[in-house]
Amino acid sequence: MRSNVLYILLFLIVFTNGVNAQLNSYKYIIVPKRFEAFDATNKYQSSTLMKYYFTENGFNAVYDDALPKDLANERCLGLVADIIDTSSLFTTKVIITLKDCNNLEIFRSEEGTSKSKEYDKSYREALQNAFVSFAGMKYTYEPEPKEEEVEEPATVVISFKDDVKKVDEATKEHVLEQKATKEEQVYKSVEPKPTNIVQGENKEALNTQVPSDLLYAQPTANGYQLVDSTPKVVLKLEETSMENVFMTDFQGHNAVVFEKDGKWLLEYSENGEKVQKELNIKF
Repeated sequence: MRSNVLYILLFLIVFTNGVNAQLNSYKYIIVPKRFEAFDATNKYQSSTLMKYYFTENGFNAVYDDALPKDLANERCLGLVADIIDTSSLFTTKVIITLKDCNNLEIFRSEEGTSKSKEYDKSYREALQNAFVSFAGMKYTYEPEPKEEEVEEPATVVISFKDDVKKVDEATKEHVLEQKATKEEQVYKSVEPKPTNIVQGENKEALNTQVPSDLLYAQPTANGYQLVDSTPKVVLKLEETSMENVFMTDFQGHNAVVFEKDGKWLLEYSENGEKVQKELNIKF
């Protein structure tokens, strides 16, 4: 039984890394102003919420009617987001998919659910829960490397009898070309062009102060509230459809609290960077 659990965990780690690598090759997430699942533009604030949550998770999300110039010229730079509505009579259920420019599905989220009776609230909660699938993704756009074209230096062949030096148009250096046959004599000497490649530096996550003392988890109607020794409520955790994964609000940011390797982590996006901090929680 233990070996089966380890195998499943290993599979999930490999699968997640593979999905991350796939998504990193796309520069944009295209959010429609109207989804096929709904009969009106931005119904239940689906488009604005979708764009907001993608941005909060570090993606460059744009509306389908406001594409940047490079994306308008090359649609394969982006993935198109969609909502699959699988709601039943008493439960709102949504799934988020991402498709490439060939309409091939690249990613599918977990099903987000809500039992709220108010449509606006229920779809907001269901979308928020579906976005748990994007928690922990360290998305960074990585464009595919392009082969550099090597241009031959522009030289002019001259007769040996003229004995004239030409200037290479690319390097502005003098190049002497001569032939050495019975009819013509020319010699060619071309120096290689130096190339400097500068690599970018990785940015470190911003250090934001979070509670470091022991936090006590107190049950609430929708999850838990974390209280320090003052006592003071530090964070409010809202349950999701995934075990040991909670939605919360931290300093004005939509955040996720989840358990990993026996540790509780708080994760959110700030200025396009993923910030992850460890919490000391006692349930």
